[in-house]
Amino acid sequence: MSAAALAVVVIGRNEGKRLIACLESIRSSLGMPTPVELIYVDSNSTDGSGEQAEGHGAKVILLGSGKQSAARARNAGWRSATAPLVFFMDGDTILQKGFLAAALQEFDNPAVGVVWGHRREIRPEASIYNRILDLDWIYAPGLTDFCGGDALMRRSSLERVNGFNPELIAGEEPDLCRRMRATGDLILHIDVPMTGHDMAMFHFSQYWRRAVRSGHAYAEIRDRYRDTPDPFWNRESRDNILRGSFYLLGGIGTCAASMIWGSFLPILVGLAGFALLAVRTALKSRWKGASWGTLLMFGLHSHLQQVPVLQGQILYFWGRMRKNRTELIEYK
Repeated sequence: MSAAALAVVVIGRNEGKRLIACLESIRSSLGMPTPVELIYVDSNSTDGSGEQAEGHGAKVILLGSGKQSAARARNAGWRSATAPLVFFMDGDTILQKGFLAAALQEFDNPAVGVVWGHRREIRPEASIYNRILDLDWIYAPGLTDFCGGDALMRRSSLERVNGFNPELIAGEEPDLCRRMRATGDLILHIDVPMTGHDMAMFHFSQYWRRAVRSGHAYAEIRDRYRDTPDPFWNRESRDNILRGSFYLLGGIGTCAASMIWGSFLPILVGLAGFALLAVRTALKSRWKGASWGTLLMFGLHSHLQQVPVLQGQILYFWGRMRKNRTELIEYK
């Protein structure tokens, strides 16, 4: 399939140098100049991102006032394009050479609606958070129920489901894929490097907010499809409620027991149990190909994040009860 049939939609807000690297990687990977639609959608940046993107040959769309969300930005991008295939990228990513050439071939199958590859962290050594969360991007190739924010999509598939849900502040991609699959589209994850991502996460508060956002997405999307013939994220939401509550109440209980008994033994026992669970997760994650040190930290993360994810679910249900929708949760 010719590259002339492609639109690349980049979304961002105050990405600075990361955005420039993103746009330059697109030009380098595609071998421009070629007739590819390059579109940048800006969500109220204050760092001149729009002007810089325009200087790199992108058509710039400013979202302006109103609710800011990745879903709304992506909709504005693909609806302003004319190409039959649309590749979505976040402004903090860079395009890997070879992905589009491999992904475009998969659309020879008319049933394929979405193709995505591997997203990995560009600087995993920059912080412990980058290093751990890099493993969150690793999924086994094949047909999947979801995709991430970077993905190549068929325009007709987007049109059939009316694009991303602009009301969602997170989880808009799995929601879109859920609706696409309901129309018969296939979501295909290929074993090819797709994008490098710069999470730029250096503080625990960023880590916590990212997990809170994930929890909000679990709860909202589960709530949206709970009474349908094809419920989505029911198990993930329920498992988090059980695990997050267990860790939260267990932590409070061991601290209370230590205070009552005047001994650190309950806390030590609790920490030992938590460590054993982390080791178990690390062993199960060996297929991701990381070092043992990284796998052990990933195991700790897999259990620790259950508490802020639970907070995110509570935040969603609290907002629904008060009929007050949560605004965008950012971690950068």
